[in-house]
Amino acid sequence: MSAHSVKGPFVAVELNHTIVYARDKRASAEFLAEVLGLSVGAPFGPFLPVDTGNRVTLDYIDAGDTAITPSHYAFLVPDEEFDTMIGRLERMRVTYYADPRHTEPGQINRLFGGRGAYFEDPDGHNMEIITRPYSR
Repeated sequence: MSAHSVKGPFVAVELNHTIVYARDKRASAEFLAEVLGLSVGAPFGPFLPVDTGNRVTLDYIDAGDTAITPSHYAFLVPDEEFDTMIGRLERMRVTYYADPRHTEPGQINRLFGGRGAYFEDPDGHNMEIITRPYSR
């Protein structure tokens, strides 16, 4: 077996953090934290972290001269918090969509027996909230 072989689904690997480039790391981190009902953590070097409930941190960093390539981030949220998050988006005047291409404004989806919505953060990253994980 080579070093590049897949060992199966029981390898104990977890995503720990990812870096999110932003024009203004504080504004972007606070935006996401407000929508999700989370807190922005203390700065860690050049990073401003938003900790999620499953020990994964989104570490915001100012992009400086680096072009921001929009990415997609999906968050599994409690069903009982979904309406509150949609309410926050509405209060913040952020359009949400039922689909990832943003063609169904003001709508949610009901995929896999749950609910979901997409919205853009201040840097154009495509954020998603879902109440049920996608079936694979």
